[in-house]
Amino acid sequence: MRNAWTVAKREFNMYFASPVAYAVAFGLLLVQGLFFYADFGSSVLFGAPPDPTRSVSLFVTLLLFFAPAITMRLMAEEQRTGTLELLLTAPVREWELVTGKWLAAFGFVGLLVILNATYAVILSRFVTPGLDVGSLAAAYVGLFLAAGAMLAIGVFGSSLFSNQIAAFFAIMGLVLVMWVISYPVQNETGLLASVLKHLSFSDHYYTNFLSGVVNLTDVVYFVTVIVLFLFLAARVVESRRWR
Repeated sequence: MRNAWTVAKREFNMYFASPVAYAVAFGLLLVQGLFFYADFGSSVLFGAPPDPTRSVSLFVTLLLFFAPAITMRLMAEEQRTGTLELLLTAPVREWELVTGKWLAAFGFVGLLVILNATYAVILSRFVTPGLDVGSLAAAYVGLFLAAGAMLAIGVFGSSLFSNQIAAFFAIMGLVLVMWVISYPVQNETGLLASVLKHLSFSDHYYTNFLSGVVNLTDVVYFVTVIVLFLFLAARVVESRRWR
């Protein structure tokens, strides 16, 4: 596991040497700030209590488009520059490499989540008797899990290509499919509808987490998605070792 942490620290530092990371952070925080300003202004104008989970829900939605940008270079750049071959000759296992890449991306998103939490802190100053900390905590737990799943898909998608643009669109396609896969059967019952709803990111996130409930089934689902796609990414990297 030490090798995974070494890779994670290297990649995490690389984010702060990349203009893409700053652009992603700026874009996320700008859009969230504008929505927060609009929601807060409406609450003051109409006297309605602000919804503290609105910024969390928006963050998850924005990650559908920003997670591909955060992860597209993780493996694709290594393949383009030829450094992947050097890494594979080092005493680093495939799972350590992909796990380290994922941890770096997760750490970067974690910083953005912490910045997002400042909106909740601001709201707590204007709400009496205060925010429902339990519901808000559940929403953030779901946010971390959903982000982790999207980033794992990103690592897998990036491992398939040496071109970052191709990786970006492949990752976005996979994430969007996982997000909307149950939409055609939302009002239907039966085996197919149940399977598609169980596979859907949005069903697992909005049904419980955003409502303030941490359900073990949803936690297991997101953890399974993370493990599955990191496993697939490791197998892709392993296949390149023998080429």
